[in-house]
Amino acid sequence: MGLNDSSSSSGGRSFFGGFWSAALRRKAIGNPTDSVAGHGGGLVRRLGLFELILIGIGASIGAGIFVVTGTVARDAGPGVAISFALAGAACVLNALCYAELSSRFPAVVGGAYLYTYAAFNELMAFLVFIQLMLDYHIGAASIARSLASYFVSLLELLPFLRGHFPSWIGHGGIEFFGGVVSINILAPILLILLTLILCYGVKESSAVNSFMTATKVVIVIVVIFAGAFEVDVSNWSPFAPNGFKAVITGATVVFFSYVGFDAVANSAEESKRPQRDLPIGILASLFVCAVLYIGVCLVITGMVPYKLLGEDAPLAEAFTAKGLKVVSVLISIGAVAGLATTLLVGLYVQSRLYLGLSRDGLLPSVFSKVHPLRHTPIHSQVWVGLVAGIMAGLFNVHQLSHILSVGTLTGYSVVSACVITLRWKDKVSSQVSVKCISARCEGIICLVIIAFGGFLAGLCYRFSGSFIIIIFAVAMAILGAVAVQFRQDYADPPGFSCPGVPIVPVLSIFINIFLSAQLHEEGWYRFVIVSLISVGIYALYGQYHANPVSSEHSVVYHGVPSEAA
Repeated sequence: MGLNDSSSSSGGRSFFGGFWSAALRRKAIGNPTDSVAGHGGGLVRRLGLFELILIGIGASIGAGIFVVTGTVARDAGPGVAISFALAGAACVLNALCYAELSSRFPAVVGGAYLYTYAAFNELMAFLVFIQLMLDYHIGAASIARSLASYFVSLLELLPFLRGHFPSWIGHGGIEFFGGVVSINILAPILLILLTLILCYGVKESSAVNSFMTATKVVIVIVVIFAGAFEVDVSNWSPFAPNGFKAVITGATVVFFSYVGFDAVANSAEESKRPQRDLPIGILASLFVCAVLYIGVCLVITGMVPYKLLGEDAPLAEAFTAKGLKVVSVLISIGAVAGLATTLLVGLYVQSRLYLGLSRDGLLPSVFSKVHPLRHTPIHSQVWVGLVAGIMAGLFNVHQLSHILSVGTLTGYSVVSACVITLRWKDKVSSQVSVKCISARCEGIICLVIIAFGGFLAGLCYRFSGSFIIIIFAVAMAILGAVAVQFRQDYADPPGFSCPGVPIVPVLSIFINIFLSAQLHEEGWYRFVIVSLISVGIYALYGQYHANPVSSEHSVVYHGVPSEAA
């Protein structure tokens, strides 16, 4: 009996010891120019700088530019332009971090997951992937439903088609079991078409994205110029009728309108000149989006007094009120093109993330298979299309929108932290760190303190808490930032360098976590539950199948065939 107890005890220690050892594995960073041939077929480098910029724009600007701008303006007034400017500035901090890491790492798929794997550990990288993927899956299904609705609305502009589409084709769906099940046919059909385009080849899918994104941008520019002639500057006074707090609150809402520039980082393995083009593509796409958003805000609030803006289609209604129905039709076309490109790029990014994890053994190897002729990860692409199609066809996923974005904000925060940790120099012989813990552990603790300060300040702001607590939270974050600044030594990275390290990444972490505190509490329940489930999946599968690459060994990245220039 004693022998059995001893065996079970040692087995338990062995399991947890093995789990902990596997969870803390890290990837070393190879040379950014390395291209080591891997097994199986590879992706092909066909994306130039222009295509990368359009991928970023396509992922960021959807139908929201025609809707969110007006709905937020109802509260913030003309100051919604400042809301978009502030949100854009916050996103620039994240974009600078992504830009540095995209030029520093070997040009392979992985994005935030790969950066976390190298900067922190295997388990944290897996958690980041799961949280991001849940956002992507639900978001894709939700966008597919919206695309179906907008597409039917566009067709109904033709008089002979108006009123002939049942709800189960486009608008909403036929509901069963109290709305738990909602059947929609058109959304899965659209997902199948986009998945087929993505499976056919990156050159073809990039061409479709480039055409539709260019169409969308041209329509937005036409809308801005057409509306500029209808602007009455008296409508801009007062500029912030409900005070600066309403402008700040608007910034927390419209922040998510910029989400998507990180898709450029996930195109690393298919970029012709990744170390040069990825940073430019990330920052340029974000800049273009910010200019277009602010332009639309100024036009819509100048055309119509902010109190009179509609809720469902404020921009289209504003042009209709001015007798410009042709522009309203263009807005409908732009909304369809915007949603289609957002969905196309979202499905593209998901498949590349699955490909990266499968190569590392954290997912079954079937997801790492690349078609020898089309050079696309067909199994991964079909899988993400299938998941989105089932969700969009059977469920009203719009009701899950309040649990989204927590994964995206978490991923952005971790990427910002990666920039800091990967800049730290080895301090084995240094006396800067305290005796009881290493300099690295001390730095990570400071980053956690900064994040906690951002979350506490965000909660106090959301629930109108004591101003003293907000000051305390900000002071806590500042002390953490000071410690990170002066108690660590920093090295200069190869390639693009994020300016102001560690201050810029620290600000990024603080703002991201501050914004996450504004999300619905069910989003945080989802974060905790999904994290626990992810740890279970990793414990049962990931730790045993992952390629054991630690920081002590040179990592073998899977290279890709490059087309001749």
